[in-house]
Amino acid sequence: MSFVSYFPGRGTVRETAYLEGRAEGQVEGQVEERVSMILSVLEKRGIPVPEDTLERITSCADLDTLALWVDRSWTAAAVEDLFGEDPTVPGASPEQA
Repeated sequence: MSFVSYFPGRGTVRETAYLEGRAEGQVEGQVEERVSMILSVLEKRGIPVPEDTLERITSCADLDTLALWVDRSWTAAAVEDLFGEDPTVPGASPEQA
């Protein structure tokens, strides 16, 4: 019979995998929350979101970029305003900058 330690911080393969999966799940949850917030703000403000733009927003997994887009969604006059003001934002094309 083998002894299994359930004390946290032991660094077992199972514990490490669990903690990595949990952290990944938390990031995914934050991404989903920010995407939802962006779309909700745009909807409540009456700003239409074309299918290609919806795909761009929902496929983004960078929390910093999504946070920037959340901030911009509050003042955007059009959905393009989310992307165009900062050339360092991934996916922003030069003509939108």
